[in-house]
Amino acid sequence: MLLHIDPIITPELLFALADIGHDDAVAVVDANFTSRKLANGRPVIRMPGLSLLRVSQAILSVLPLDTDLKYPISHMKVCHTPDGFRNEAQQEVVSHLASKGFLETQVEAIERFAFYERLSDAQVIVQTGDLRPYANFMFYKGLVTSFQPHSN
Repeated sequence: MLLHIDPIITPELLFALADIGHDDAVAVVDANFTSRKLANGRPVIRMPGLSLLRVSQAILSVLPLDTDLKYPISHMKVCHTPDGFRNEAQQEVVSHLASKGFLETQVEAIERFAFYERLSDAQVIVQTGDLRPYANFMFYKGLVTSFQPHSN
């Protein structure tokens, strides 16, 4: 265990997050996502039994988002729904992001097959245990500009 690191972040996940660079993405996907097929040699880290929201909260506790991008956050658009629609899983993550100061206008909905193509931006795929469909996000890493150690 480490201080100030969410306990669900495994050593493998912590290494993967630390290893990616600015503008690389982390895909956080649902339990039904075809991760192995789409990984193309990139690591797939499985986090069974954990929801999209819980895994996203843990990742975002250590991963700065790229505020220079128009859309540092993307999710898979639910097929056959109007623009702006978000399912429950997606809305949970967007609400969490809003509580951290991100605007809904910084979140992009991407059509399903375009999301698969955009997966090439992801250096790691984190597969949750979330069984809800379309519980798939990508978070683009920003810069770490300063280090503020926590006081003990």
